[in-house]
Amino acid sequence: MKKRIHNKKSMEPYRKKLRYHGTTAEAYLWTHLQQKKLEGRKFRRQHSILNFIVDFYCAEERLVIELDGLYHMNPTAEEKDAIRTKKLEEVGMSVIRFENRSVFDNLEWVLEEIKRNFRSDGPPRLRSRGSTPP
Repeated sequence: MKKRIHNKKSMEPYRKKLRYHGTTAEAYLWTHLQQKKLEGRKFRRQHSILNFIVDFYCAEERLVIELDGLYHMNPTAEEKDAIRTKKLEEVGMSVIRFENRSVFDNLEWVLEEIKRNFRSDGPPRLRSRGSTPP
């Protein structure tokens, strides 16, 4: 039997709490990711993988997006973040991190960086085949 690594039931209360008490940077970026707004990719917010709750996750791309505030700007937190990233990468995830400030100061760059980390061409309805989308 395959071990469940996504959205374990035991993590649900923590995911919900984080979803309702997220940072303003998370809320702002979410307005640009939700409802498949970024090149048709579906993102989940406060998704758990292994025993971690990631800020955003795109299953199609196996892409994790983390936003880091001041809490992450010290050696102890940076070491924990590095371990977390390594473990997520070990199960096939790509992890990209942005400072909260970047979301507000340079949103277009953040969105372009996210797109640069897409592995696929996107959903079939968005792939270019020499015609324009409906």
